[in-house]
Amino acid sequence: MDIYTIIFLALAVFIFLRLRSVLGQRTGNERPPFDRNALQGAQEKNVVTMPGKVIDQAPLAPTAEPTPPSDRWKGLAEPGTALAQGLDAIVEKDSAFDPRHFISGARGAYEMIVLAFANGDRRALRDLLSSEVYESFEAAIKDREKNEQKTETRFVSIDKAELVGAELRDRTAQLTIRFVSQMISATRDKAGNIVDGSADTVADITDIWTFARDISSRDPNWKLVGTGSAN
Repeated sequence: MDIYTIIFLALAVFIFLRLRSVLGQRTGNERPPFDRNALQGAQEKNVVTMPGKVIDQAPLAPTAEPTPPSDRWKGLAEPGTALAQGLDAIVEKDSAFDPRHFISGARGAYEMIVLAFANGDRRALRDLLSSEVYESFEAAIKDREKNEQKTETRFVSIDKAELVGAELRDRTAQLTIRFVSQMISATRDKAGNIVDGSADTVADITDIWTFARDISSRDPNWKLVGTGSAN
């Protein structure tokens, strides 16, 4: 065994003895032994305290409250009325039904039907009217044609489209709208003479129309099934 081997062995023994002396001593700053029972008891009592500042959690955002029945048709129908009950019955069977959207569409249909009737446009009327109402309108158009008369109608304004009736009959929803409008209308004979109405006088017109739709059908269109006038 050479001198270098003896030196390395002596150095190794020295280092081992120093480490043992250090690792085997207690300084008084050691952590206490792990007490599993104490930790379990603290967890059960929910008293485990974490260091640091306690931050209050933000309250949960309030969930949207369902629209109370009394406010469901606000601006359209008073709670408890036949109109409100009719709307409830329709929307119960057709959740996509929106009466406000319907009223908007009914305004457009009202103008289209009035003008189509004045112009004798049977094709347009057939798509917008029930078969019974169409027959009535066509009979009036035929009578005008027989007498060689023409009707000129122009809308000045539609001042109001108010929902006044709603009901569900089996699978058929029916909605009644009261239209208040201003229009100019005149019917002329073949010589151009006015036989009905006026070409320059604005008339106040109130019509009460009923539209219907089979809510079990995929066809989303409503058709005019009844007409009346308050004038």
